[in-house]
Amino acid sequence: MANHRFQFLKWWRKLTRREWTIAAASLAILVFTLSFISHSNNSAIPANDLMIPFTPLSNAQQKSAFCLDGSLPGYHLQKGFGSGSDKWVLHIEGGGWCNSVETCSFRQTTKLGSSRFMEHEVQFFGILSSDPSQNPDFFDWNKVKIRYCDGGSFSGHPDSEFKNGTEFFFRGQVIWEAVMDELLSIGLSYAKKALLSGCSAGGLATLIHCDDFREILPKDANVKCLVDAGFFLNEKDVAGSPTIERFYQDVVNLQGVAKSLKKDCTSRLEPYKCFFPQEFISNIKTPVFLVQPGYDFWQIQNILVPRSSDPHQSWFRCKLNINNCNSKQLEVLQDFRNSLLKTLDGFHKNPEGGMFINSCFIHCQTWVTETWHSPRSPKINNKIKSDPMFTMRLRVRDSKMDKRLVDAKTIAEAVGDWYFNREEAKHIDCPFPCNPTCYHMNFTQG
Repeated sequence: MANHRFQFLKWWRKLTRREWTIAAASLAILVFTLSFISHSNNSAIPANDLMIPFTPLSNAQQKSAFCLDGSLPGYHLQKGFGSGSDKWVLHIEGGGWCNSVETCSFRQTTKLGSSRFMEHEVQFFGILSSDPSQNPDFFDWNKVKIRYCDGGSFSGHPDSEFKNGTEFFFRGQVIWEAVMDELLSIGLSYAKKALLSGCSAGGLATLIHCDDFREILPKDANVKCLVDAGFFLNEKDVAGSPTIERFYQDVVNLQGVAKSLKKDCTSRLEPYKCFFPQEFISNIKTPVFLVQPGYDFWQIQNILVPRSSDPHQSWFRCKLNINNCNSKQLEVLQDFRNSLLKTLDGFHKNPEGGMFINSCFIHCQTWVTETWHSPRSPKINNKIKSDPMFTMRLRVRDSKMDKRLVDAKTIAEAVGDWYFNREEAKHIDCPFPCNPTCYHMNFTQG
């Protein structure tokens, strides 16, 4: 495990500026998974967690739905059982975007651009787990993991394809439609309850297609959307440059994404700005729940402090471990969190919306059991923000902790409360470092 992390850091430092952004999301997911495997004392797979095979889209050729390299896209499906046989949870995989010939070419040699490099089988955890102790509300539902291989949050269009020494297939929108058609044909069309979810770039895809998903399902079905670490902020970096705005502009222009974006947004703004959720979330009619860390390490590393903004690498150690940040750097991070909360102020007032904004240095949290729902999961109880005695009890993790720990919610519990209308589910954590239940990623471990 130490060797994995050493190789990761060595390779990470050698990336070119263009390779940095495209590789960051993929490597974050890899190291995130490796770290949890190393960290968890409960890594044994439950008896009912099987290896779920990859299913290539049977209608891919007919629909001209292809990954970046022309290979067949697909998904992993585990059938529901019992009372969950007519209920569906879909999870869209994340993995960043490509914004140039160079970065799209790079993706073609990875599972984020080609199904040729994807695993033939995967295990389902977190929101896709079939273990009721790990996934209390959705364990018996039909569960689908949609693989991500288009590089444009399932929003690219083929009329933007071109040849420049390398052939690309910008078919994100086509893939989305083909996957939905196939799932509808095998039972999704009869769903009584459905939840579309996604992580990172898959979370952005969930926001973009949330209302479309609602439209294709029965009118009397309970349909909602869950977005995990997909609310990417349009903020300038620490050097004052609009790095992420330029990057998104390149993605939208290269892949012809504008046609998939909300028309009421593109009619008033340049299309690339409508790739930012803050510009269109208020126009989504379907209920949405946001799971978003206040200190999203991907956004800190790529939006707030990209390599181009830190030529002397004064932020290097801080970006790898939030506990390495000095007081001035923490002030910048607190301002970034405050920008997130300010941007979400309108969404917070939406009576149908839900949110879980914790103060963890992490990225996606719903697809890993450790952060979704386990004894070690991050929890929020807004009632105990300023109680230092509660914090002390949490730190020692006494089995006889006071009742307020029981009242604190895991992400799974908060999402379940919101989906089933059990109670209002708008959870906003206190600022770092107040919540000792947080799992903070540490990329310097070796």
